[in-house]
Amino acid sequence: QFLESGGGSVQAGGSLTLSCQISGYPFSDACVGWFRQAPGKGRAEREGVASISVYSTPIYTDSVKGRFTISRDNTENIVYLQMNSLEPEDTGLYVCAAAARTYCPLIQAKYNFWGQGTQVTVSS
Repeated sequence: QFLESGGGSVQAGGSLTLSCQISGYPFSDACVGWFRQAPGKGRAEREGVASISVYSTPIYTDSVKGRFTISRDNTENIVYLQMNSLEPEDTGLYVCAAAARTYCPLIQAKYNFWGQGTQVTVSS
């Protein structure tokens, strides 16, 4: 089970921190990724935003490098996505996903457990 939270509406330049708490899944052995579904786009078009490996190695898509930070707390089974300097292009449904693998590419097909998502809206 995934419990995502932290979404909301902010103005450009603002910040949000998303949380994804995972239960009933071997969290300490899991890659966890955040994917973004832009307005008007379908699930198949979700963009990988950031991922974190079991060794806490992060991967970021180019558009968020230097602005977003992903981290994990293995004692609480939570992954965080700190988002700073938000831009209108960051608007979308942010969905958390997990996979039992070592390397965590930003590719949807590599993840087999998904949350429902939390909405982020950035206005200009």
